[in-house]
Amino acid sequence: MINVTAENFEAEVVVASTQVPVLVDFWAPWCGPCKVIGPILEKVETDYEGRFKLVKIDSDEQQELSQAFGIRSIPTCVLMVGGKPVDGFMGAKPESEIKAFLDKHVPTADVLEARSDAEDAQALIAAGDPQAALHKLHESLTINPGNDDARYDYVKLLIENDMFEDAEAALAPALAEIPRQLRFEALGQFLSAIQFVMADPRGNWTAEQFDILIATNKRDFDTRMAKARVLMVGGDWTGAMDELLEIIMRDKAWNDALARKTYVAILELLTPPRPKVDPLATGKTAGGIEIAGKAAAVQDPQAQLVATYRRKLSMALN
Repeated sequence: MINVTAENFEAEVVVASTQVPVLVDFWAPWCGPCKVIGPILEKVETDYEGRFKLVKIDSDEQQELSQAFGIRSIPTCVLMVGGKPVDGFMGAKPESEIKAFLDKHVPTADVLEARSDAEDAQALIAAGDPQAALHKLHESLTINPGNDDARYDYVKLLIENDMFEDAEAALAPALAEIPRQLRFEALGQFLSAIQFVMADPRGNWTAEQFDILIATNKRDFDTRMAKARVLMVGGDWTGAMDELLEIIMRDKAWNDALARKTYVAILELLTPPRPKVDPLATGKTAGGIEIAGKAAAVQDPQAQLVATYRRKLSMALN
């Protein structure tokens, strides 16, 4: 349990809540019900073993924070997730009700372990040891086959290390799920492109060889698709999407909409991860408190590219 003031609110609540849910307890020394619920909250925090963080704010001493959250009575508890308030309750609740409230939002121990494994694997990759990262992720999946985050990172790393048969086997359970997660569908399409390039003679063709055939027949979708796959594997993502758009604009349903599915897969693979919450980007905290040093938001160039090609797809489909 941490006592929070306006000075440490950003670090201990807003930023901290991007890593783990933070339960903010607004209280006051004179408040009888606050004295009842306080020890219960501290016990629950211990029971949950790091699955959420408890902080306390003295509403009398920190009136600016209380006003920002619209506190009308105490005790009031507000749950912060991702830098924003997502839920809350008022009054001294029994332990069972507090736990039921938290269980709606707080990650399970398995989820926290999965996040830890993924972070460890990323650290190993950054240190130049992909084999150790693969071992870590494989171990995580052996313990919990339902760990989708570990499976995604594992398959992606297998592909990056040219272990395509292992990647296909590891990806199969995710592709068998209904509905499929888009990120796994994207990996599946990329793996299919790699397998095509490895097995088909056209995998070694130059762009000019494809273009000669396409020039004689603009609706030679099989050749266009082959070219797009070669461009994908070669890292020319925009070139691949431009070729796929030519198919989509002429025949959206060709080959069970394969061009559209591949295009969407590329967009998914190119989409950068969501940045962590930065309260300076808006000039206010999640509670609406003004802070100095407002920073202009600059969109990631890759995010701009993805947005541009999403619009192109939308126009082609309409």
